[in-house]
Amino acid sequence: MTLLDIRDLTISIGDRRLVDGISLRVERGERVGLIGESGSGKSLTCMSVLGLLPARGQVSGSITVEGTQIIGADQRTLRDLRGRRVGCVFQEPQSALDPLLPIRRHLVAPLRAHGLLRRVDARATAVRLAESVGLPEPDSMIRRYPHELSGGQRQRVMIAMAMSTSPSLLLADEPTTALDVTVQAKVLDLMGGLVQQSGAGSLLVTHDMAVAASHCDRIVVMRAGRIIEEGTAEQLIQRPREGYTADLIDAAYATGWQPQVKTRVAVAA
Repeated sequence: MTLLDIRDLTISIGDRRLVDGISLRVERGERVGLIGESGSGKSLTCMSVLGLLPARGQVSGSITVEGTQIIGADQRTLRDLRGRRVGCVFQEPQSALDPLLPIRRHLVAPLRAHGLLRRVDARATAVRLAESVGLPEPDSMIRRYPHELSGGQRQRVMIAMAMSTSPSLLLADEPTTALDVTVQAKVLDLMGGLVQQSGAGSLLVTHDMAVAASHCDRIVVMRAGRIIEEGTAEQLIQRPREGYTADLIDAAYATGWQPQVKTRVAVAA
């Protein structure tokens, strides 16, 4: 059974169609990148998997996670899905974390929400989760508050939270946009390693071809609400079919990125 199966997904707000009949899949153990510029519909697609679309949004098509239909699902089904079967790492952890709660409370929150943690085990579990994502001095770290951590450390907390329940699917929506390049690479390597160790699948939303090519098994290119091409990093870099894909690759090259595949050739006719 396909882990995540999106078929003919359409999302509209009023008379504006933002996602236009797209289909994509994520298999178990597979890392898929969904790439496109701002406004292409990639984040809406990601959030639709959690049933987190705007109230005015109109959605049609099919989204299944391990065979469970998401579109039209009741709140009980969605609560079971969110944070239990599907983990999510958001773009800006400073906004996602509660500034009034210490890190230990954040780390165990998904486990408590799904009845997977005894209160007596909370502190030891928080320390273990902090260690699992490489946070320094975990005993001290879990007593701190979000504003006392660096951006990279906050994102590690988000990854630990997302993976704490051993989800089948990890969604990551531009998880390193606010981080510098060095920290970005470390966070993405950490996230990819945890996904591989657990056997989960992942959908990484990004605008950066270098990120997608370096950390994903397969890349899906999205533009103006539609999927225009997909393939492995090597396939896209060597012979992109669309000029838009070639532009994304060229933008990555302009940053000094050096792909671990053969040099790209001309856009396919």
